[in-house]
Amino acid sequence: MTECFICEKAELERRRVPYSYHDWYFGDYEADVCPACGEAFFTEAASDAMDARARELGVWGLERDGTVGRSGNSLMVRIPRVLADFLGVRAGARVHLAPEGPRKFSVEMGKEGEG
Repeated sequence: MTECFICEKAELERRRVPYSYHDWYFGDYEADVCPACGEAFFTEAASDAMDARARELGVWGLERDGTVGRSGNSLMVRIPRVLADFLGVRAGARVHLAPEGPRKFSVEMGKEGEG
């Protein structure tokens, strides 16, 4: 077996590991896992399967860059059409914004009927 590439404290063990991308659960896949630090290194076959699952769920290639505009005294973030269509975001929808760090914030859509 191989020593962990991150902590170099233990030999990697082959296991099935759950994989999620943001809030989408993709399934459990084979990976070499370090019992010391918990780092997982997915196999090439697992990576290919995760890519296929992302395509199946329709999340493959959805990431886009947006722009910040101005509306009166406020700033607004423009959501690219392909992402808005996938998420079902419509003009006038209620959203919740929350800081997640000095350069990151999250946008969570409100429930149907809120507004």
